[in-house]
Amino acid sequence: MKAIVVTDRTAGTAGMTLVERPEPQAAINDVVVRVHASGFVPTEMEWPSTWTDRAGRDRNPSIPGHELAGVVTALGYGTTGLSVGQRVVGLADWHRDGTLAEYVAIEARNLAPLPGDVDFTTGASLPISGLTAWQGLFRHGRLRAGRTVLAHGAAGAVGTMVTQLAREAGAHVVGTGRAADREKALDFGAHEFVDLENDTLEDVGSVDLVFDVIGGDIQKRSAALVRAGGTLVSVVGPVETPPAAGLAVDFVVEADRADLGEIVQRVRDGRLRTNIDGVSPLDDAVAALHPTGRRKGKTIIRVRP
Repeated sequence: MKAIVVTDRTAGTAGMTLVERPEPQAAINDVVVRVHASGFVPTEMEWPSTWTDRAGRDRNPSIPGHELAGVVTALGYGTTGLSVGQRVVGLADWHRDGTLAEYVAIEARNLAPLPGDVDFTTGASLPISGLTAWQGLFRHGRLRAGRTVLAHGAAGAVGTMVTQLAREAGAHVVGTGRAADREKALDFGAHEFVDLENDTLEDVGSVDLVFDVIGGDIQKRSAALVRAGGTLVSVVGPVETPPAAGLAVDFVVEADRADLGEIVQRVRDGRLRTNIDGVSPLDDAVAALHPTGRRKGKTIIRVRP
């Protein structure tokens, strides 16, 4: 099968190569999925799990990519809940070969059904961005109606999901980003927008929940805005300066069939839009995943038409 592999951590996405690899086999509780579309997060090149297995052993060359939409082609021993020929969407294990390939072996529990009215390209854009937003807001941030959310990077792949889900939940959403991001953030549902280059962040006032995808000084200043009992949720590592009278949570997104089902349903009924910046075929993936300009959303690799 065709697959993208990486072998050099220092080279980053520039070190990607399109090669032929053996098709994977389904282990116990696995399925094999024929990948139709795959998502990719550029920071994968910095993750230890891209380069070593859980025992710390080198696993180069490895196949990156962890988001997929496709069709089940084989079931491993003991696998239940899915069937051959079923359309699925899911999030692959960090320490195993990923989804920038024609086939992937993945634990069945990491997959959710993908209805026929949601196309594969849309499906592949949902797992990391959607689950990160959902789990950060509701599992870790305990968001409820009437709260105020400060959503950093509101025009990005995760930020647009955060904004839409928070607004649907009845929150007042203040999005942040660069000046050029203002209209996009507002279009995806932010009630207000703060240009981090030209506006004063502190003018936002007190908030109940900060969803941070930036870190550094912005995170520190945001922590000071969290009112008593509020939460700062970080996806960029441990919080160095927590809120004075609130909680600080850093987390890594997890595969969850029920959560992903909630996200897919919202896409089906029009309550949630995806933020896809570009779609490229697998043969052009190396260039597409190593762009010269700034990404404005998800890059999806179309493995099959």
